[in-house]
Amino acid sequence: MRFRKIHGAGNDFVLLSDPEPDDDKDWPKEAERLCARRIGVGADGLVISRLVSEDPAVLEVTCFNADGSLATMCGNALRCSAWAAHRDHGFQQMSLRMAGVEHEAVVSNDSVWVTAEVGEILPRRLQVIINGRPTWFDSAHTGTEHVVAIVDDVDAIDALVVGRLVRHHADLAPLGTNVNFVQSAGSQALKIRTYERGVEAETLSCGSGAVAAVIVATMRGLVARRTVTVHNRAGEPLTVRPHDARPNRTQWVGGPVTNTFEGVLA
Repeated sequence: MRFRKIHGAGNDFVLLSDPEPDDDKDWPKEAERLCARRIGVGADGLVISRLVSEDPAVLEVTCFNADGSLATMCGNALRCSAWAAHRDHGFQQMSLRMAGVEHEAVVSNDSVWVTAEVGEILPRRLQVIINGRPTWFDSAHTGTEHVVAIVDDVDAIDALVVGRLVRHHADLAPLGTNVNFVQSAGSQALKIRTYERGVEAETLSCGSGAVAAVIVATMRGLVARRTVTVHNRAGEPLTVRPHDARPNRTQWVGGPVTNTFEGVLA
């Protein structure tokens, strides 16, 4: 079974395109095995992309986190799947279905864009002490659960320790959440660090987290409701902008995709 090792702005995946049907395959266990950094391929998640229709171009995309859990939304996994579909089939525009939700995708020369649906936004969802200072987290659902704290300096925060604390906070049980720390980085720009549920670690980039950051930063007056650059730990920024037809409930998130290597699973 051939695979791609691919990353969207630093968020890396093992990507299988149109694998042979295998009813006995335990994909959650395969995700844990393949995503293990020292004994597997190593990745934040396992992505399975299947072509449903060529005209119009439609793909079914399934993403398992590194711990084997199923992701309801992963913007960078969708972007990587769109890149692969462009490479394999020549599609430039397509629909991607993930967890029952349809996302638009557009592949250009230097960026891959997908849509994220914005759901419930809850200001001041919970408060924790960070470096001796009470800090509020707002929540924003962008296809999956996210909380966002606006802070002065994201680099001064132990994202692993605080992220794990908030991810398992009693007020967010039983699902838990992804955790984002965000600061202003100039005009229409943010800097972000994200602790991802399911990876259970800080990742270099998170597409749905970038969208959540922009939603909360807009609500808090850090940025205006137009295109925002989100700088991540990978040094490969994502760009978030409102959808022209549905600006209040849909955002585009775009950025680079890199195909690192390809191989055959033993």
